[in-house]
Amino acid sequence: MSVYGIYKTAALSPRVTVASPEKNADTALAMLHEAAAKGVGLAVLPELHLSAYTCADLFHQDALIHGCEKALARMLAETEKLSMVWVCGLPVRVGCALYNCAAVCQYGKILGVVPKTYLPNYQEYYEKRWFASGCTLPEGLTVRLAGQDVPMGSMLFRFGEMVLGIELCEDVWVPVPPGSLLCLAGANVIANLSASNELVAKNDYRRSLVERQSGGCIAGYIYASAGVGESTTDMVFSGACTIAENGGILAENKRFEEQGSMITGCIDVQKLMAERRKNGSFHDNAVQMGLAVKQLPVIIGEEPELKESDIDRKWNPTPFIPDTAETMEIRCREIFSIQSCGLAKRLSHTGLKKTVIGISGGLDSTLALLVAAEAMKRLNLPAENILAVTMPGFGTTDRTYHNALELIASLGATLMEVDIRLACIQHMKDIGQDPSVHDITYENTQARQRTYILMDLANKNGGILVGTGDLSELAMGWCTYNGDHMSMYGVNASVPKTLVRHLVGYVASVSDERTKTVLEDVLDTPVSPELLPPDANGEIKQKTEDTIGPYELHDFFLYHFMRFGCEREKLRFLALRAFKGRYDEATVDKWLAAFYRRFFISQFKRSCVPDSPKVGSVSLSPRGDWRMPSDADRSAWEI
Repeated sequence: MSVYGIYKTAALSPRVTVASPEKNADTALAMLHEAAAKGVGLAVLPELHLSAYTCADLFHQDALIHGCEKALARMLAETEKLSMVWVCGLPVRVGCALYNCAAVCQYGKILGVVPKTYLPNYQEYYEKRWFASGCTLPEGLTVRLAGQDVPMGSMLFRFGEMVLGIELCEDVWVPVPPGSLLCLAGANVIANLSASNELVAKNDYRRSLVERQSGGCIAGYIYASAGVGESTTDMVFSGACTIAENGGILAENKRFEEQGSMITGCIDVQKLMAERRKNGSFHDNAVQMGLAVKQLPVIIGEEPELKESDIDRKWNPTPFIPDTAETMEIRCREIFSIQSCGLAKRLSHTGLKKTVIGISGGLDSTLALLVAAEAMKRLNLPAENILAVTMPGFGTTDRTYHNALELIASLGATLMEVDIRLACIQHMKDIGQDPSVHDITYENTQARQRTYILMDLANKNGGILVGTGDLSELAMGWCTYNGDHMSMYGVNASVPKTLVRHLVGYVASVSDERTKTVLEDVLDTPVSPELLPPDANGEIKQKTEDTIGPYELHDFFLYHFMRFGCEREKLRFLALRAFKGRYDEATVDKWLAAFYRRFFISQFKRSCVPDSPKVGSVSLSPRGDWRMPSDADRSAWEI
């Protein structure tokens, strides 16, 4: 059985001997058994592996064709106890024609044979000299192969949640690859048995083909090409192997290995199907192509066995953050541009030339101020058109207060300071709240007082109140309803907390020394709403992550919950893998439960949030990405 829809796959490129089916069966069997020992559930061998691709006119020889069939029979006998599905390339005769085929095998049986559709017959390729296209075969054909009666033609293979389609080499190089049609008909994993020779820069293009095909089809893609041992009379083969998932490379090998090579990659089929369900155009495309109702033959196999310990895929603990520094800089620049352009458009549309922002000295308000400064530059407006308001309260510390002042000064914004303490005390007196009781009323009084001030200042100065709250806070409901929850335009609402930090860091890296210094100190400051008094040393006492849990965990939960609809147990499994050595099971369980609880009870806040620009694949805007009833029951997510 698969583990949460995860299937371990392998692309194999064993060393071949031209025109020696028995030797090629030996190298294939050695790799197949090695793959099975690693827990692989689907292994893909190269095109025409049993004969070798470069046999040329030897394909007309009975000895070679019969030898391949005999070698296949031996491979079946030696793998009859393996639950692993394996796919092998070989020539197959039907009547007076020869076909370049892939045999899909499991438990010693040939489940089906799929012929190649497109035969290259240009430049160094002459396949039509020896082979016929599979499109010439009648539907419902059964052939006798290796002592078994086997279906042959275009078909799908189902193994539990994995639905496998087959392409052979050239098939992926045409404008509308067969694999695309197979995916529209239901395949979620494509195996491509290939024999692609090497040319200068060809590998880069070939790799991009695999990425593009897996991304466009929202599918897993296993590409296994012929390698060392093929004839070098006119061409050289490197044994290029790639495994991709929805446009991303999971694994690729080192080419030109003398003894061949094998790579493995764990494909998450549940994730792929979740993406397809959310992408309505995928189904529309299937309908347009007539494949939503046209049923291809589906061969049912046994679901391969997989143990959790055999899953070697690594999950990024910070899925909102790119893996490399170079990509991170590009991504941050793009996000910052989206935010600032969004705010600039809102200002130009309203005819207003000023913004009002509450500045606390924390990460979110810092990013919002930086975005506002960039928007002013785009509109050729002076920085002093930003009214940056600092509003010291009962929990404000010297560190955040002075960072706020320094940042405002370094950017050239207009500073205004309004101490909210007396107003809050008066308000608490009016409603009968004891100021010494530091409960939710005590905290929210301050948050709403600040919003009250900022809204009125926006009206007074003819400006827009810019919201500072981020995506993580919206998900967790970590905002005061009609307090910091509300603004006239939010610039951070689709930016998760883990990404906010990197965006501020990016701006710091391209800023002058004065701004950079204060931004670096903001980055070093603990995340806090500062609504409770500081400790005896004047340091921040109320730390957000002590109360609601680590933001990196919650952002991980949010990403997989929103993007792929992960059920609780799978989300737990992924988190334990991603944060192995950092958070134990008890910690993950505690904060996962908190995530579900807070996410569900906080929907009423998300149902009425200000406009804000979407910057990534996950958003909680009730007008766009997330429509959820505010009174939904969460018990199904807590099982």
